[in-house]
Amino acid sequence: MRYLRLYLYFLRFSFSRALEFRVDFFFRIIMDSVYYLVNLGVYKVLFLATPVLAGWTEDQARVFVASYLLIDALHMTFFSSNMWWLPFLINRGDVDYYLVRPVNPLFFLSLREFAANSMINLFMAVGIFIWALSELQTPFTALGLAGYVLLILNGFVLHYVLQMLFIIPAFWVEGGKGFNDFFISMNIVVERPDRIFRGALRLLLTTALPFALIASFPARVFFGEPELLLHLFVVTAGAWAVMLWLWQRGLRAYASASS
Repeated sequence: MRYLRLYLYFLRFSFSRALEFRVDFFFRIIMDSVYYLVNLGVYKVLFLATPVLAGWTEDQARVFVASYLLIDALHMTFFSSNMWWLPFLINRGDVDYYLVRPVNPLFFLSLREFAANSMINLFMAVGIFIWALSELQTPFTALGLAGYVLLILNGFVLHYVLQMLFIIPAFWVEGGKGFNDFFISMNIVVERPDRIFRGALRLLLTTALPFALIASFPARVFFGEPELLLHLFVVTAGAWAVMLWLWQRGLRAYASASS
C-alpha cells in the first residue's frame, strides 16, 4: 500500500506538470497518431500484394499490429520518460538522491514520471485493439481473450526489461546513448512477425535478444499455438532475473557524486 500511495503521488505530479506544457501535450498526441496510422497503413499495403503474411491473414495481422501498438503506448505512458533520463542520472551521480530514500530505487527510477500526455494515445491504442478484434474472422472465447491480454502485459514487461538491459551498462561506461540507440533500432523487430526471420537470427531474436517475442508470440498463442507459452515465460523470467542481477552489480559499481 505504501508503494501504491507513492505511485498516486507520482501520477498527481505528472498530470500537473503535463498541463503546464500544453504544446508538448498535444504534439505527443499528434506524433503518436501518425505513428499508428503509418503502421496500420504499411500492413494494408503489404496485403494488397499477398493474402497471407508469415502465416497470418490480414485480419490476424491487424490484431498483431494493434497488439504492439498497445505495448508501445503502455511503454510510452509508464516507462519511456524514466528510461530516457536514467543513463544521465547514473553518469552525473544523481542516483544518490534515490538510493538514500526508503523506497526500492529501481521502482522509484522506473516509475517516478508518468507520461500523462501519452495517456490519450493509450486510449487510442486500446480503441485500435478493440477495432482489430471486432474485425477478426478467427473465432475466440472470452477466456482466450483474457489470456491474450495477459500475454500482451507480459510483452510490455519484457519490453521494459530489455530496455533496462541496454541502460544498465551506463554504470560502467561514460555515456549510455549508444546502447539506447541500439535498443531503439532493435524495436523495429517488435513490429515484424517473428516467422519472417530464419536460422540463427531467429534463434537470437527469440532467446538472447527476444524482441521478436514481445508481440509475435502472444498473437501466435492467441491464434492457436499454446505450445509457445513455456518458451515465452522462460525467456521472460530469465531476462528479468538477468536484469535484476546486473542492476545490483551496477549499483555496487556506481560512482556516486560524493565519490
